[in-house]
Amino acid sequence: MSAGGDGRLRGIPRGVWALGLVSLFMDISSEMVHSLLPVFFVTVIGLSYTSVGLIEGVAQAIALITKMFSGALSDVLRRRKPLALLGYGLAALTKPVFALATTAQIAVSARFVDRLGKGIRGAPRDALIADITPDAVRGASYGLRQSLDSVGAFVGPLLALVLMALLADDIRGVFWFALAPALLSVLILWFGVSEPEHDPEDDAARSPLQMREIRQLGASYWATVFIGAILMLAGFSEAFLVLRAQQLGLSLTLVPLVFIVMNVVYAMSAYPAGVMSDRWGRSGLLVAGFIVLIVGDLVLAAADDIWLVMLGVVLWGLYMGLTQGVLAALVADTAPAQLRGTAFGLFNLVSGIAFLCASVIAGWLWDQYGPSAPFIASAVFASVALAAWTVRSIRSV
Repeated sequence: MSAGGDGRLRGIPRGVWALGLVSLFMDISSEMVHSLLPVFFVTVIGLSYTSVGLIEGVAQAIALITKMFSGALSDVLRRRKPLALLGYGLAALTKPVFALATTAQIAVSARFVDRLGKGIRGAPRDALIADITPDAVRGASYGLRQSLDSVGAFVGPLLALVLMALLADDIRGVFWFALAPALLSVLILWFGVSEPEHDPEDDAARSPLQMREIRQLGASYWATVFIGAILMLAGFSEAFLVLRAQQLGLSLTLVPLVFIVMNVVYAMSAYPAGVMSDRWGRSGLLVAGFIVLIVGDLVLAAADDIWLVMLGVVLWGLYMGLTQGVLAALVADTAPAQLRGTAFGLFNLVSGIAFLCASVIAGWLWDQYGPSAPFIASAVFASVALAAWTVRSIRSV
């Protein structure tokens, strides 16, 4: 990741680098576990596929609901780091529990606690980045965190594959190894991140969840939430990319390549997109992301061999790199400083609900109309997002 001529990379605060490394190591740990967890639940613990689907649905719901309240609580407390530490700490503690679990109750409880930790840490962490970052490098800072997070998303499964080979398919052994990067992420957060000082006059107790406080978020913020929700309807679960690849001949052994390719492109594009959004504005990057997603969906819908599917996967990774960090920067841009935690919590909640709906819709479309249907629907949703954002941009001129 190059800093460019203006030294933008060097201008990012030390605390943002530390938070990026926290995300990197926790994502490595989480992906080592999550890439094997469905198999662990079915083959080791003995759960049914229906049970695994239900567990994942409840787990995601826990994360969504918790994100909303943790963000608001960080605004009330005027403290982000303790909540982030709690969230990352809970996630780290689940790794040895997975390794030791001998019953479904223990394994499922660990999964729920893991998602609880994710929900607790997300909004306070994103708000903390805005608190410690100068406006001139805000997009670059969010892009850097997204890039490092994405690096973890492909390093984790790679490590899991290597360890499974070295440990003779001992899943519990991989879970033990996953504890190391998780603990490292907590230590980096503890020692490497400091919160800025707040004005004592701002510390009066209040609840950002009151309607008069939420109204302060303003039209620009809600427009960002709306666009984010439509994009989530377009960007359903990456599992459907895997299913499309399998349908056209990708072997089970090579399935991790879908996630690896997508996250490599995501990691390589997120930081440059953030830098460009600081320099030339957020809107152009989002428009580019919409267009890339539409093209990627059309490629995946029309694909008749694995190479076209992989081209579609590359375009999906680029779409995520162009949009995810920029959307986070837009939330920080449009939310009052004292309500940033609430703003990120609401944004994550609405986007997450849209994402869950999108995955259900995509599955139904696949069953009813074939494998091309979900990608055509995604292109339609992305086109709606593009049109809505264009109208908003024209009105704001």
